[in-house]
Amino acid sequence: MGDSSNRVKLRDGRFLAYRERGVPKEEAKYKIILVHGFGSSKDMNFSASKELIEALGVYLLFYDRSGYGESDSNTKRSLESEVDDIAELADQLEIGPKFYLIGISMGSYPTWGCLKHIPHRLSGVAFVAPVVNYGWPSLPKKLIKKDYRRGILKWSLWISKYAPGLLHWWVIQKVFPSTSSVLESNPVYFNSHDMEVLKRTTGFPMLTKDKLRERSVFDTLRDDFVACFGEWDFEPADLSITQESCVHIWHGKEDKVVPFQLQRCILQKQPLINYHEIPHGGHLIVHYDDICDAILRTLLLGEEEQKLFEQ
Repeated sequence: MGDSSNRVKLRDGRFLAYRERGVPKEEAKYKIILVHGFGSSKDMNFSASKELIEALGVYLLFYDRSGYGESDSNTKRSLESEVDDIAELADQLEIGPKFYLIGISMGSYPTWGCLKHIPHRLSGVAFVAPVVNYGWPSLPKKLIKKDYRRGILKWSLWISKYAPGLLHWWVIQKVFPSTSSVLESNPVYFNSHDMEVLKRTTGFPMLTKDKLRERSVFDTLRDDFVACFGEWDFEPADLSITQESCVHIWHGKEDKVVPFQLQRCILQKQPLINYHEIPHGGHLIVHYDDICDAILRTLLLGEEEQKLFEQ
């Protein structure tokens, strides 16, 4: 099956765009929905080899989350609405009663939401460089108190909620450097492996100043950010995760966006999560060579991954 892009109409009248890859779903042994991250889309690169996908019989479904790419925006976006979109997409495309889910970076919050609200639909879950909500009560205060990222997120969340016009001005103005203008290749956010990735990929197409001038793009990103980092009615520590849940977290030890120590806090509360830490991996590990193949092998076959990036 080649890549193809279509749209489905949801119950509330919105359209969601999607792209299919891999073997035809009618013949697939494994069906996987991929949830893209902040500023990305269904066109994200998931570089699992064609040979492995065909050998395992994998059907991959990529979709534009609401407001991204070719999907209609949802002014009432929330963690629950993101879960509903995934469940309805699976139903409309007749994926079957159960499927696998892979959440990339900020695509992790809809994925956690699925583990909370529709665990019976999931055959297994993989998180790749997942973000962490600093408002989760189980995170040790001692660990997060001096984390500068917590302060940035707290300020950004407040201004996103109460002064979105000011925030829009800040990210498109030319007088001062803003986060968006330096995100593409800033070593504050990315390690050396990530910087190599950014040389050969387009990075974050929605986070350029030109795109952010479009108010609809800005509003999509703002609403996504608030849903991810705002108040939740649960946290990962509350979930009933068993060995049968088949939950994996992949994280780089040199991730400068989300410290690996925070993922280890989740593991202390949920020891049955399978944790894969890439020694020299940054935040963009999903784009590294061989990582996607390793993710599929561990998620679908339960194989141990080879030690990557140890040199």
